[in-house]
Amino acid sequence: MERDNMMHGARTALNTDYEIRAWAENFLKEKARADNTAMTDEEFEKYWRYHKPEIMHAGAAEAMAAYRDRER
Repeated sequence: MERDNMMHGARTALNTDYEIRAWAENFLKEKARADNTAMTDEEFEKYWRYHKPEIMHAGAAEAMAAYRDRER
């Protein structure tokens, strides 16, 4: 339940602050790219286009934590 509350709060923050959303999207895209090194750039861009919504949803809490910790 706590994870759901954290994800909801993170998603709300991403939907209201476009600067944070852009940072989080780039963070998650770079993380996904590192996990998919066997794909060509073209394959990865196609993959990202179709999987971005679910990756953004699932990674919202992690991205917000990384955003807060980036200056520490």
